Amino acid sequence: MIFKIAQETDNTIYMTVLSGLWGTIIGLPLGILLYTTRKNQILECQIASGLLSFFTNLLRSIPFIILLFWIIPFTTFIMLIMTGQGVFLGRQAAIVPLSIGVAPLIARMIENALLDIQTGLIEAARSMGATPLQIIRKVLLPEAMPVIINSLTITLITLNGYVAMVGAIGSGGLGELARYYGLYSYKPAIMNTVLIILILIVFTIQFIGNMIVKRVTHH
Repeated sequence: MIFKIAQETDNTIYMTVLSGLWGTIIGLPLGILLYTTRKNQILECQIASGLLSFFTNLLRSIPFIILLFWIIPFTTFIMLIMTGQGVFLGRQAAIVPLSIGVAPLIARMIENALLDIQTGLIEAARSMGATPLQIIRKVLLPEAMPVIINSLTITLITLNGYVAMVGAIGSGGLGELARYYGLYSYKPAIMNTVLIILILIVFTIQFIGNMIVKRVTHH
């Protein structure tokens, strides 16, 4: 049983980290575009801003458990391309809906982080002839980095809950242990162990996030 708990803990961490990475790869540029295409911003475009905002809100409005089942054909297609197996369950397959589910959350958090930046900094960079890409790289991201790291920390903690959901329907992880030993064969000792491990994962994520924030905060 100790080996099984260790294995499912590894599956949980694997799914959380990988889906967090892919969610960030999708959500970070989306959040930047949500901000930069707004009115009076460096890439102002009302049509693009409206479409991006609608798309982001659409995905955010779908409860994760419904999204999980709704995109089964897409998940199966991606897994067929990546692994040659058209599956929608398992720790690798779960990364697809987890990443899609968390990307719009990351995007909105990034957008909100950028909205806190003083417009004077952006105007100063513009007046010196900086290109939009230079402004993003040298002004927006460095200034918003502490808030962005905090946002990503919150996202990983949220993902921990999503991972438990996919585990409960058969994708592995601690959620699968909780389902089996909580629903079908109640064993308090195992359930308590699962809860303690999940709490430790959350505390570890928060601790690492706080450490990174301290390093990137301007003094």
